Amino acid sequence: MITAVVHVSEAEAPGAIEALADSLSALVAGVAAGVVGDAVIVAGDPTDRDLALVADRTGAALVARGRNPWVAAAAVARRPWLLCLEAGDVPAEGWIRTLDRFAGTAAPDTVVGRLRRAHAPLRARLAAQWEALAGTRRVRAGDVVRREALASGLPFRAPKRVRRLNGVLVRE
Repeated sequence: MITAVVHVSEAEAPGAIEALADSLSALVAGVAAGVVGDAVIVAGDPTDRDLALVADRTGAALVARGRNPWVAAAAVARRPWLLCLEAGDVPAEGWIRTLDRFAGTAAPDTVVGRLRRAHAPLRARLAAQWEALAGTRRVRAGDVVRREALASGLPFRAPKRVRRLNGVLVRE
């Protein structure tokens, strides 16, 4: 049902592999439950040996970031929904049920669901709350978004309604 997308930014270079491993290992329970079907790792340098090794060992696709990491991932994703994560994001307890319910019951016009990122900077949390009220033209880490909505790229032409989800992402 869902493709997990993990974006590895250059800002995390010293601990990027560890952060990526934290995120991917947390997704194993979702794979076992049948909610997460595949994974995509998005990086600035997809030729990095360590990233390529992690991708190979986990069965994840490894793609170049391009202009937008979420659009790059949508091009290779195999499921209708994308769970967008930054390397190091770990879904808290109950996330499997939350995402399964969301993906299974979302109305056809629902494009974006948003998990709370308790560790995000204050400015990002405030922007996410505003977008939950006014709609969003962009995708943030913590969003669950329809793959087809990303086909035309970002930003969205018109603001999309954001459905708040009960789940939380934390940093390990």
